[in-house]
Amino acid sequence: MSELLVERDGTTLTLTLNRPDKMNALSATLVEALLEQVTEAGRTDIRLLVFKGNGRNFSAGFDFGGYEDQSEGDLVLRFVLVEQLLQAVRHAPFETMALAHGRNFGAGVDLICSCARRIGDPGATFRMPGLAFGLVLGTRRYAERVGEARARTVLGDGLVFDADEALQDGFLTGRVPIAEWQEAVANAAEAACRLSPDVAAALFSATTADTRGQDLADLVTSAARPGLKERIRAYRAQTSLHREKRP
Repeated sequence: MSELLVERDGTTLTLTLNRPDKMNALSATLVEALLEQVTEAGRTDIRLLVFKGNGRNFSAGFDFGGYEDQSEGDLVLRFVLVEQLLQAVRHAPFETMALAHGRNFGAGVDLICSCARRIGDPGATFRMPGLAFGLVLGTRRYAERVGEARARTVLGDGLVFDADEALQDGFLTGRVPIAEWQEAVANAAEAACRLSPDVAAALFSATTADTRGQDLADLVTSAARPGLKERIRAYRAQTSLHREKRP
């Protein structure tokens, strides 16, 4: 079974995360496939790139499966590839759109955040726990969406926020039930073609702060600090403990 489903309809490209048994966690191969598709789309006449997930949610974020058997260097490289994917989406020369549902975490939320149009089903929830194991990933992009004060509260306290809160603070640009997503995509596809490709690309470039170098440096500095695997282990153990305590 392919981890990524690719569908093209005219100038709209839809990428569907297809690991429903793993809550669409971002494996190394899935991240590589996503990055390849985003990069290739920039060489074509694609005007709208849509991300969505199969199953009960959009994405559970970074896939920690088998992390104990990977070196810290391997893990750092995987995080770097995630950041490269997020940067490619954030600075794409075409319109980007994420359709989120269910419970979403970490790098999955970062992928949503990187898109220009961010649509959430009313039942969607979001959490970005990376700082709990010392990882600075997507932090500046999130702060750009919601503001410095809100970002510090949500990220520092590890808060879960729902679709209503996300729409209110600017993380989401729309709160749309899944049944109406097809119409939302059609409207976005029409809007994406209003300007010529060159003019649209110029607009996106002029309205997007280019902090790619600093974002990557912040990530590498945080991830390369010795003890990454132990920090991940402690975080996962704490998360498991919290799940066990739930009534």
